[in-house]
Amino acid sequence: MPSVPLPPKESNLFKRILKCYEQKQYKNGLKFCKMILSNSKFTEHGETLAMKGLTLNCLGKKDEAYEFVRKGLRNDVKSHVCWHVYGLLQRSDKKYDEAIKCYRNALKLDKDNLQILRDLSLLQIQLRDLEGYRETRYQLLQLRPTQRASWIGYAIAYHLLKDYDMALKLLEEFRKTQQVPPNKIDYEYSELILYQNQVMREADLFQESLDHIETYEKQICDKLMVEEIKGEMLLRLGRVSEAAKVYRDLIDRNAENWCYYEGLEQSLQPSTLEERLQLYEEVSKRYSRALTPRRIPLNFVTGLYNPRPHN
Repeated sequence: MPSVPLPPKESNLFKRILKCYEQKQYKNGLKFCKMILSNSKFTEHGETLAMKGLTLNCLGKKDEAYEFVRKGLRNDVKSHVCWHVYGLLQRSDKKYDEAIKCYRNALKLDKDNLQILRDLSLLQIQLRDLEGYRETRYQLLQLRPTQRASWIGYAIAYHLLKDYDMALKLLEEFRKTQQVPPNKIDYEYSELILYQNQVMREADLFQESLDHIETYEKQICDKLMVEEIKGEMLLRLGRVSEAAKVYRDLIDRNAENWCYYEGLEQSLQPSTLEERLQLYEEVSKRYSRALTPRRIPLNFVTGLYNPRPHN
């Protein structure tokens, strides 16, 4: 049996209950629940009972929480709010499959509810239901086509499904909608470019990744990441002399980063142990306080190795 619709006064109180829940003001939320339920006309109001249960759950009173939420659902089984709340309760108890069932029941009653769709997508990605996640993100994109999160979330679904072509198409379509002047640095736009490049690298599009990072280099905030990507892509493309220069520059920026030495070694490809040692001794001469160029040779030398300290 559906709950009796709340008149304006009680309806405003219910909105305050929701706000208190969002702001974690649980005791105030319970006060407002009591104000509605103390009215003889609304003692069995399903959505208020459900919200009371959800609030009690946040205060650690799990048994009472289930009691009120189930009672609210029985009193208004046609309420998407009650089903959503029951889903949130199940999720807090790590009953994820049951929570998803509740969310789906809620969506049958309110198929375009953004918050329920977002909560559903979060559980789907947590459970690695990637196909379901893609469908839910598509619904969110249709409902909010102008929001950044809608496009990125849908692209991520294809990325996780390893459909790199579709992920890149979506990211590029979204990038074209962003009004960012060529010489202006915008942090979120910069992160979008770097994410695009990450997908390219995972798709083994090495030349495309290099061209892409060079094209948008001026609009990327993380200059260090730009150089690291260049070094990796040049190495992958077999352009070892160019890669070596990039990795030498990176070592000049941070002589303690082990990855840079690995990249430099792969670029220079020393053929003998002496050549390998010479590489590290040269860096030690330039950076006498750096520990890494003295530590790494201990992994591959045999016998006694005691590099001379440099003043």
